[in-house]
Parts: sequence; structure tokens; C-alpha cells
Amino acid sequence: MATKGNSGELKTRSSVSIFIVVCLCCFFYILGAWQRSGFGKGDKIASAITRQTDCSILSNLNYGTHHGDDAVMVDGSDSAAKEFQPCDDKYIDYTPCQDQMRAMTFPPENMIYRERHCPPEEEKLHCLVPAPKGYATPFSWPKSRDYVPYANAPYKSLTVEKAVQNWIQYEGNVFRFPGGGTQFPQGADTYINQLASVIPIDNGMVRTALATGCGVASLGAYLFKKNVITMSFAPRDSHEAQVQFALERDGMYMMEVDRVLRPGGYWVLSGPPINWMNNYQAWQRPREELEEEQRKIEETAKLLCWEKKHEMGEIAIWRKRTNYNICREQDTKPTLCESRNPDDAWYKKMEACATPYPETTEPDKVAGGDWKQFPERLNAVPFRISSGSVPGASVETYQEDARLWEKHVKAYKSINKIIDSGRYRNIMDMNAGLGSFAAALESPKLWVMNVMPTIAEKDTLGIIYERGLIGTYHDWCEAFSTYPRTYDLIHANIIFSLYNNKCKAEDILLEMDRILRPEGTVIIRDQVDVLIKELKLFPLRNDDDDDNDDDSFATNYCEH
Repeated sequence: MATKGNSGELKTRSSVSIFIVVCLCCFFYILGAWQRSGFGKGDKIASAITRQTDCSILSNLNYGTHHGDDAVMVDGSDSAAKEFQPCDDKYIDYTPCQDQMRAMTFPPENMIYRERHCPPEEEKLHCLVPAPKGYATPFSWPKSRDYVPYANAPYKSLTVEKAVQNWIQYEGNVFRFPGGGTQFPQGADTYINQLASVIPIDNGMVRTALATGCGVASLGAYLFKKNVITMSFAPRDSHEAQVQFALERDGMYMMEVDRVLRPGGYWVLSGPPINWMNNYQAWQRPREELEEEQRKIEETAKLLCWEKKHEMGEIAIWRKRTNYNICREQDTKPTLCESRNPDDAWYKKMEACATPYPETTEPDKVAGGDWKQFPERLNAVPFRISSGSVPGASVETYQEDARLWEKHVKAYKSINKIIDSGRYRNIMDMNAGLGSFAAALESPKLWVMNVMPTIAEKDTLGIIYERGLIGTYHDWCEAFSTYPRTYDLIHANIIFSLYNNKCKAEDILLEMDRILRPEGTVIIRDQVDVLIKELKLFPLRNDDDDDNDDDSFATNYCEH
């Protein structure tokens, strides 16, 4: 709560507040260049953003309860915002750590060139990645599942290359996605129903899915109808608009699949070499090669103690055991990984070893805790917390965190009325913690990427997945592995405090701009002192008194 001072103090604060508000309005003009609808439109968009920005909401800003007097003194010479210019138009799809030219300088062995290779400091682009000419506001969900404006991804090659597989069609000024794929040209719904005959997709038991070789992500888009949320990922390849994944199917890669699978989880292999006897000619591959490939897969699956549940046509399904007890009876066992945290996977070299199961006290217990149906698991106490597996995360802190973010999200929605309107679809939480921001937002209209900073004090990504949410590790001193203009809304909670003196706030802001869509929204919640120091005149707004329990924090709402 702000406190009143004497009349002299009020006059001083009033003058400072007026100065700050004027500077903020000027800063917004410069900030307007941070998102544009296309080339050569920077001035027009900046002007539009200046007109749309309601600077009057900052007129009652009071720093008195947020930091000391030293921080209140804002020197005009120090507060000048840096203006960034648009990058060259060849960078409209620039993905720094998956740059094709840089990737090809790395060896092909074990697909090392497909890994993240980020540019050194001297090669970083300090400019604003532009949108394609004529970029249009994406359609609202669920229409965006089936239609994308052509101007937003102006590449027609896939409409020819994948025509018989029913991936994508060009119609007028839009691309239409009929729901087909390489392994399901008749549509994703038919394919998903086949999987559901073996995997409990329909009852909420299976909530999170990982799709490798995702094509145009039709599988993930249609699984959402089943309330299954999918992480679709792959390295970038020579296709302009497609991300394709070539899985090296030897033991090491299947051991990585085993690491990320929950006990009781399912692995679906669709396509070569399954059903090679009937398809080797169509695939234009030697039958002996395909036969040997499937033999190795079957052998490794058996070594990992997976149970084969189904094979029909070109689909094979294995299930990971619910615990290790039955695996003890195997004659041949894989080498187990030793002295390593199985969750510690960021920039770690893959090893040919299997991750041990969590311990169980009874032979019929599920390692890592019983599966709960979604949405019950969203707010249930995760096993990692109830078992004390994550230091510093207790049942009490988990429940308090959930209550706190329910309140914060309610405050966000009271200010930004379109958060749950369908206008936003892809949302990112840059510092997800226990996943409570995403849990409070939970809606069939929204898809939230929860990011676990690698330098965070507590590793909580496993908790996020237990809640039926998805996420990934990331170091925000580097670029994120996604195309430009991916997210409609970015939530940055304590990011600049966390990375203070670790890397430049400028680089983090430029990366946020790269992955944010034109007209997207950023919500920044951080210590005011840090924002003033790192972001100069980045606009701040106090929360409502009921929402702001900790006066060392303020919230920034920036829509551009």
C-alpha cells in the first residue's frame, strides 16, 4: 500500500511522476518500432501504437513503497531508450540457434549439425526481425487450426511436395490444413482413433504428448480435441515452412525416449520400418536394411523392458512398464545411468544408458506416483512435491503458489479483456516456476509453453508435466528454439532479476520481440528497481492493492 507524505513530498513526487509519464509516452513511440506489420511500415505502426497506448493509466504511479529514494531519481540523460532498426528482409524467418548456414559447418555424425548452435556474441543480430510483407493477424482458435494467411508463411512448396498426403492446400490468400499427414493421409482424426483403441486417450489418463517428426503439427492440433496437449518439435531442415525430424533409431535415442516417458507411458512408432515387408518398394529402400532396422528397434525395446501392445499396418505401440519390478527378471538388462540427475538434460551429452525408475514401496505401485485423470491432476499435489523430491517445494508452498497466481491472473484479465477471448492462442511463461500461471489460465482456447530457466534455484519442470502441462528448459541468455512470431502473449515473471548481471537485458528483449507476433502482448512482473536499471523507461503499472501482496513487485502490461 502506498503511504501519504507531507505536501512538499507530494509536490516532488507529482513532478517526478509527470516527468516519468511524459518520458514513457515518448518511449512508447520508439517501442512501437518493436513490432511491425511488414517492411517499411515502422513509422506508421509506431504512430498507431502511440495513439493506442493509454498513458493516463500511469498518472497515479507511486514509487514510494516499491524502492528507495535513489531509484526514484530518474536522470533524463540516463533514461534515453535505445532505438533498434529492422533487420534485413532476409531474416524474416531467422532462428539464431538453428541457423542453416551455421548448422552445415558442423559434422553430420550422430546428427550433431541438427543440435542447437547459437551465434557467438560478435555474430548476434542487434536488430528487430521483421514480419513478411502483408503479414496479417492470425485467425482465432479453432479456425487457426485449419487456416493460416498465406502472407504469414509465403511458401507453396509443401502444397506440391505433400499433395498426396493431404498436408496442406493453397486456397486464395490462405493455406488450408485438411488434417492429413505422412502417416495419416486420411486425416488425423482417423489416426488418433486408431491410437485410442490401444492408448487411454479419451478418458483424461493421457494428457501430455511429444510429437517428433511433426510435419505441420496436425497431430497435435487434432489431439487437442481429446484434451491432450502436445509438444511438437523437430530440427529445422531444407523445407522452408516445415520442421522435420529424422530420428536416428539406435539404442541411444530410444533410451532418451525412455528417459522422457513416464512409467506406464506409451511410445508410438508410425512409418518405416514398421510393415516393411509390404512397403519397402514404395519407400524405395532395400528390404534387408529395413528388416535389420526393425530388428534393432524390437531388440532395444525388449532391453528397455517395454511391452509391445500393438502392431497394425504401419503403426507399432510399446508401453513402458509402470515400475521396475518385472524388469528385474530379465536375463539381459541395459546399463543404468549413474550419478546423474535424470532431469538435468540441458546441453548434456547423451549417453547409452537407461534412466532408473523411481523407487516403489510395493510391487504393484506405479513408480513416480499413480496417474490422475485430467483436469484433476492440474491442481492435485504432484508426486514430486508430496514425496519431497524437489528441495524447497512443499505441499504448503505449492498450494500457496496456486492461490497467488489465481489472483494475479484474475488481475491480468481485468485489465486485458482479450486474454481468454480466442484472440490469443500461443502463450509463453518465461519463468514458469510450479506452472501455476498456466494452471490459472487453463482454457481450451489457450496453449501455454512453460519455460524452466536453467539457472533457476529449483528445477520444477517435472512438476509442470505432472500437472498435465508442457514445458522445456532454456537459458534466456540464448535464443529460444522457435520461429519468429510464434507467441501471442509472453509472460515474464522475475526474468530480469534472475538474469541480472548474467547477460544483457537488451538481448533478452530482442529475443522476446523476435518470438512475439505483431500486435502481441508482453506482461512483465519484476522488481521496480531492476526494471528501472535494466529497461530504463519500460512502462510500469501498480497492481490493484488486493493483488499486490509484495510491494517490491510491479506489473508491466505492454501491448504492441
